[in-house]
Amino acid sequence: MADKQNSAISTNGTFGPFLFARGSDDKTARLAALVVTQEGDDPAEFRIMDQDIVTPAKLATRFGRDYWRYDFELPIASDARYSFDTETYHVNTDMTHDLRIGFVSCNGQEDGDLDRPLADRNALWIDLGHEHEKRPFSLLLHGGDQIYADGVWECHPDIVAWQKVQKRQKLATDFTPDMHDGVLKFYLEHYLEIYGQPQISHMLARVPSLMMWDDHDIFDGWGSHKKWFHDSMVAKGIFDCAREAFCLMQLCTAPDDLAGKIIDRSGESLGWRTDFPGFSVIAPDLRSERTPHAIMGEHGWRDMIATLDTVPEHNRILLMSSVPVIGPRLSLVEAILHLMPSAQKYEDDLRDQWQSRWHRKEWCRFLETLEEVANDRNHDITLLSGEIHVATRGTFETGGKTIHQLVASGISHTAPPVAFARALGLLAWIGDNPLPGRPTKLKPLPGRFGTYCAARNYLTLDREDENWRANWHLENIGWTPDLKI
Repeated sequence: MADKQNSAISTNGTFGPFLFARGSDDKTARLAALVVTQEGDDPAEFRIMDQDIVTPAKLATRFGRDYWRYDFELPIASDARYSFDTETYHVNTDMTHDLRIGFVSCNGQEDGDLDRPLADRNALWIDLGHEHEKRPFSLLLHGGDQIYADGVWECHPDIVAWQKVQKRQKLATDFTPDMHDGVLKFYLEHYLEIYGQPQISHMLARVPSLMMWDDHDIFDGWGSHKKWFHDSMVAKGIFDCAREAFCLMQLCTAPDDLAGKIIDRSGESLGWRTDFPGFSVIAPDLRSERTPHAIMGEHGWRDMIATLDTVPEHNRILLMSSVPVIGPRLSLVEAILHLMPSAQKYEDDLRDQWQSRWHRKEWCRFLETLEEVANDRNHDITLLSGEIHVATRGTFETGGKTIHQLVASGISHTAPPVAFARALGLLAWIGDNPLPGRPTKLKPLPGRFGTYCAARNYLTLDREDENWRANWHLENIGWTPDLKI
């Protein structure tokens, strides 16, 4: 069919540029651009402000492709620009006063993602592009599941066979070099298939991105399955391949050279912080160290606390938690599933959440950490999350401050049935307050009645003077009224 495009879209075998933010001040925006070429081909000329030529660094060569990074700076201006090959890209680098930020998540779906007509799959990316033309975004935040890589289980015959054997044989199976190559190639090609779609590549070339992964960037439920499964050599090998692809395609860095981007110098956790005039974006890594009993590990906790301690004074904190920090009471659902063996296949989905009974102590610790930063260090905090394929919001009241949580999910994942959203709303009505006297509450979006909205969506954040507001764009519904945050 002519309107289905299931293969990667490139120009003469070249993908990109894909633009990544590295922070800015009141004079200069620091940026990186990723370009992927056929192996051995010299990339086209890259020039900033029609003047200086930038020389790229080669990050990797994999499966007949070279991965190049251009590190460069642009002046603070609403009409800053760079050019690659024959095209010029305008970038709104001015974040010193009023600005606009986009937030997206869940850019795909588990089954048949690339079988959909692009005009349908990327309808909200098209709308996001129109919004950028009206009033340019300065930053695009990607909150998790930038790809849906669940097809990794079908990418190699030995991986397919591994799934069918018993536990003992699974644990005895090596992750062979042939399996490694099949898995890594799958991840890298899948990224290019997604990023290369014209509605997406248009935005990735013009708006600097900041990204943090979630489970589908690896495979569904990574870290929340049985411990023995994650300890198997095959599961570990798949994760290592997903991590390499994540570093190249979402962090724009070589997997063995994380300098300047990642807080944890050992690379055990891939969380990061990026500072801009008046605000900082922080993304803890909720997947690299995850186990069935912990969302963040030793490295992730140590570095999140350390980076929160050093946020510039008076900066608002935009904290991206790939799974929502404020959510419904899941212990009731988990108790019911425990009595229903046929439904226990959903246990990993529940364990993914902060609100799972398995993570309750860690959830309280996370909320208490936010409370301390908000009150003792006097930072305004806004939580940004995706993952659940519906839109909603919540509040955490602490010490006279309100921490807002904004959930936008997903930009291309199909919306769940309305009945699903209503069932979640019932759990939200029951409520769950893990910290006595400091309530967390889920609330309807402005202008809506139900707690959860079952429609594809994305979120925008606007700063005018010192005032921030949030708006959701809901497919086939439109824009929500302003929410002051």
